[in-house]
Amino acid sequence: MDVLHDRSGNFAGDLDATDWHLLELLQADGRLTYSELGRRVSLSAPAVTERVRRLEQRGIITGYSAQVDATKLGLPIEAVVRVRVRSLDEPRFRSTVLPLPEVTSADHITGDERWLLRVRCRTTGELETFVERAQRYGETTTALVFSSPVVRRPITPPH
Repeated sequence: MDVLHDRSGNFAGDLDATDWHLLELLQADGRLTYSELGRRVSLSAPAVTERVRRLEQRGIITGYSAQVDATKLGLPIEAVVRVRVRSLDEPRFRSTVLPLPEVTSADHITGDERWLLRVRCRTTGELETFVERAQRYGETTTALVFSSPVVRRPITPPH
């Protein structure tokens, strides 16, 4: 089996060096114009437009977003909350806790602690209230984030 083939039937090998270069550029700055992208990859703007649209249609590019400094928006407290949700409480946990505005990301994971949540709060009091709500559905373990040296590392071509 080709090492670039994954179990879902997608082929990273279908992408050429130009596609990968476009992905790297767009991950670094999703606001680059097609003209600027074309200049950087030595293609015309229409050729780049077609390639980017193809990457979007294949679901490789799933969207564009701004990166925001939560601290400057009054949310200086970041924590990782691991939750061991009881099986019977899973649906209520999903409908009650996951939609809360404090939750910035949620991963359903293997192991005893079934959920890994990243949350942002204004104060430790808000964090405490959030954790108490999550504890209604199972045991929690909370860790404050001191720093995040790697955030949203770009996906690069396989080696």
